[in-house]
Amino acid sequence: MRIDVKVIPRSRRTGVDGVRDGRVIVRVTAPPVEGAANDATIEALADALDLPRRAFRIVSGASSRNKTVEILSADASAIAARLRLPHP
Repeated sequence: MRIDVKVIPRSRRTGVDGVRDGRVIVRVTAPPVEGAANDATIEALADALDLPRRAFRIVSGASSRNKTVEILSADASAIAARLRLPHP
């Protein structure tokens, strides 16, 4: 399953903050330097979905705030429900 994500770096807190314009909003305290925000994004999604970090991979947008994240070996409908996305 792939999801579109908008990352907001240097936020006050780290976490998933709902869906806006079809993208999952992920706020991270990390700055967008040397992959720190990407690592924090994966960590936030893993925590929110209760999945291991290895189940996530950024497939596009590694140097952008708008990213596409692939979630490997997971139940797509359960993920959609947890993130409040339209069911696949």
